[in-house]
Amino acid sequence: MNGLSERGYAEHAGISRGAVQKARKTGRLVLFADGSINAAASDARRGSATDPDQQMRSRGGLSTANDGPAVSSSGDSTSYIKARTALTVYQAQERQLSIQKKKGVLVDRARAETLVFRLARQERDLWVTWPTRVAALVAAQLSADMEKASGKAVTIETAILQRVLETHVREQLDALADLRVSLE
Repeated sequence: MNGLSERGYAEHAGISRGAVQKARKTGRLVLFADGSINAAASDARRGSATDPDQQMRSRGGLSTANDGPAVSSSGDSTSYIKARTALTVYQAQERQLSIQKKKGVLVDRARAETLVFRLARQERDLWVTWPTRVAALVAAQLSADMEKASGKAVTIETAILQRVLETHVREQLDALADLRVSLE
């Protein structure tokens, strides 16, 4: 026998025999022609093929050297840990946004822009039709007030008053058209 048995390798690697059998089935072990395990080559292959986080969990999360978190010796484990951290942060932010949406604190930007546009359009439409609706009432009231003040019958043409009101309302709406809503 050139290499180690499953039990020997399990003891060497500090893992269970079941983990060795699983690693053998998944091709993470290097075997000699006689079926025994090449320990050095298998350690290297398992280190590169096994998730560093899983390796730490299988060791109980602690290294024996300094009782701190266990970190594998492969160079890319730090990039894995950084990627894992970034994913966790992203998921936490996503959950926070979801909670804010459910509470009604956060709204969809496209929906908010649509609602603001619709509100502005309704407001503009009301102002455009306002002179038509009030011109006759304003003309009658002004005529009555002027007649009361002067004692003479005064008639204000509704059509003229309506045109004057429309002109001033349109000027005001043109000034308001320059306003832009920014949701940023």
